[in-house]
Amino acid sequence: MKRILSGLLALTILLTHFWVCFLPSQAANIELSSPSVILMEASTGKVIFEKNASEKRSPASITKIMTLLLIFDYLENGKIHLDDQIMTSAHAKSMGGSQVFLEEGEVQTLDTLIKCIAVASGNDASVAVAEYVAGSEEEFVYLMNKRATDLGLKNTHFVDCCGLTTSEDHYTTAEDVAVMSRELITRYPAVFDYTGIWMEDITHVTNRGSETFTLSSTNKLLKSYEWATGLKTGSTSLAKYCLSATAKKEGLELIAVIMGAPDTKTRFGEAITLLNYGYSVSHMYEDPNTDRLPDVPITGAICKEVGLIYQSDFRYLDITGQNLDQVEKVISIPETCQAPVGQGEVAGEAMYLLNGEKIGTVPILYAETVEKAEYKHFLLKILCELIPA
Repeated sequence: MKRILSGLLALTILLTHFWVCFLPSQAANIELSSPSVILMEASTGKVIFEKNASEKRSPASITKIMTLLLIFDYLENGKIHLDDQIMTSAHAKSMGGSQVFLEEGEVQTLDTLIKCIAVASGNDASVAVAEYVAGSEEEFVYLMNKRATDLGLKNTHFVDCCGLTTSEDHYTTAEDVAVMSRELITRYPAVFDYTGIWMEDITHVTNRGSETFTLSSTNKLLKSYEWATGLKTGSTSLAKYCLSATAKKEGLELIAVIMGAPDTKTRFGEAITLLNYGYSVSHMYEDPNTDRLPDVPITGAICKEVGLIYQSDFRYLDITGQNLDQVEKVISIPETCQAPVGQGEVAGEAMYLLNGEKIGTVPILYAETVEKAEYKHFLLKILCELIPA
């Protein structure tokens, strides 16, 4: 009987540890009325809380997160520029819902149209940019779906670039929205120059003359939550009220996605609840990996050693209250290596342990390319040593 009781006690302790450490989202005492939500830390992609996060739902205008991601992709590769002049088509003008009232033939810079998308959720501006980037909205939507596939979003499919559609073929999940939001804000932090705008004027220049139009942010968190940085709201009768909210506090960046909230007050209130919960339980371990790694002796080459570098820094998010001062770093590199080696090839790894358990690794790479030495290389070296400088 004692053995049975001891076994049951050990099993209870093990299950409790598993519950607390690996299922914090279920263990957290958070009550939300929104049917599908997720809370993610941006730099690591770690999920802090989720509820039905893989459930397919209509996204409304948070569709524009992918639209913005594609725009910034094209800006990065130099195919488009912020000062490009974009003319509004009849199709773009015809968009209903949220709009900035662009006229057919009206010309605005790409910079201005990004503001119209990010601040006022302009459907007309989204289509105008889509047509400029890809030639047509249909082709742009094809690129959106390809980008989603490249990101590994298996439960996402787009029909338009703005989320105005009522098609059942236009869907995503809270989890996928968090992933695309993470890609956007970590790869292109300049997006915050737009999503952080509360109010700004633009100028319409048309056949009727020049008039001022005020863009007003649809993201009320910018005024009600001091750490808010963005990102995108959305609402239709089908999707209800949606939001991907980003915030940054003391260097910790969180993404809270709300889908299907019953009203706008709920979506913002529950986003704040999630963000506050995230900041209350999250602790980050960071290693910038700036320490110098030893050179490795190399054979079969003119040089005697080859340098090593870390691939990146290391970040680990803990939400279970563990003592991160106990993190250990174990370096594993070869004693020697054989030429040739290529710059960027993996030589070893830095492994991080917490209480004896591995919490992550960072590859260690060769810092340079070292070719295999041939007879002529050795001959040249000997000649250089014999000839006085």
